[in-house]
Formats: sequence, structure tokens, C-alpha cells
Amino acid sequence: MLGEILRFLLEIVFTLFGAALIARAWMHAIRLHPFNPLARVVYQGTNWLVLPLRKIIPASNKIDWTSLVATWLAALIYLVLVWLLALGALIPAQLLPAAMISALLMALKWALNLVVWLTLIQAVLSWVNPLAPMMPLLQALTAPLLDPIRRFLPRGAIDFSPLVLLIVAQVLLMILARVSYGMMGM
Repeated sequence: MLGEILRFLLEIVFTLFGAALIARAWMHAIRLHPFNPLARVVYQGTNWLVLPLRKIIPASNKIDWTSLVATWLAALIYLVLVWLLALGALIPAQLLPAAMISALLMALKWALNLVVWLTLIQAVLSWVNPLAPMMPLLQALTAPLLDPIRRFLPRGAIDFSPLVLLIVAQVLLMILARVSYGMMGM
């Protein structure tokens, strides 16, 4: 039972940290002002890993490679810790390439879950309190994903683009789960 509790706590901590790293890269891509309150929280919570890595892996103009590599490293550390908890031993060297790919899939899962949550929060707020102070930030974060969908959907009284994005993200999560299970069978 203690192992299950530790794994649960590890999953929460690493999922939140991975989501913060992805949000950092996302905010860099949309050029969110660094003095935005959410940006400041994300930067302060992730600087301890991102800033040392930035000396080796610089961020480009559009893509924050440092934050993305940090996300992958966090996922790899999470998988190693889960393996250690489950079996009481480190991952064998021959399984390290599979663990590295699994870490990439885990980072993609975190990214898709972040998309789902941000889209859900924005959709609910747009109905409940469209003038909420958080709405401009949510719209700035989700607009790059929703705008291409809006180009294909007919205009009407109700914006169905969040629903389409949620369905696409869930389908991608299902595919990711299938790929992950397929890798376990290797």
C-alpha cells in the first residue's frame, strides 16, 4: 500500500511539474509577457531545472527547446522512479532506449492533458464568467489551437471549436496509450 501511495504522489508531482514545463514552452511560443502572474509562477517553479539546461540547450526564437528537453528529462526521471518503486532496481541498460521513448510519450501525454484542461477551463468560464480575469490568458494560450479549427467550422451562435479540440486531444491520448502498451509488449 505504501508503494501505491508513493507512486500516486510521484505521479501528481511529476505531472504538475511536466505541465508547468510544457506551459513554459507554450508561453514562449505565443510570446506571453514574462510579467504575467501565471508566467511568473511557472518560471519561478521551473527555473531551477531550465536555467542550468539553457547553458547547454538554448531556446530558439519560436521554440523553447530547453523547456521541452527539461520536460522529457522529468518524464524519464519519473519513469525511472516508478520502475525503482515497482521492482526495487534501476532500469537495466538494455531497456534504456525504450525508457527514453516512453519518456517522450509521457511528455506528449502531459502536453495533451494540458490542452484538455486549458480548453475545458476556458469553455466553462466562457459560459459562466466570460469576463473573468483569467480569460485573456486562456484565450491567448488556446487560440493557436482553436483558430485553425474555427476556419473549418461554420460560424454560428455557439463555438464548437473547443469541443472539436477536446475530441482530437482525447483521440490522440487514446493513440498514445495504444502505442505505449505496444511498447510494453516489446
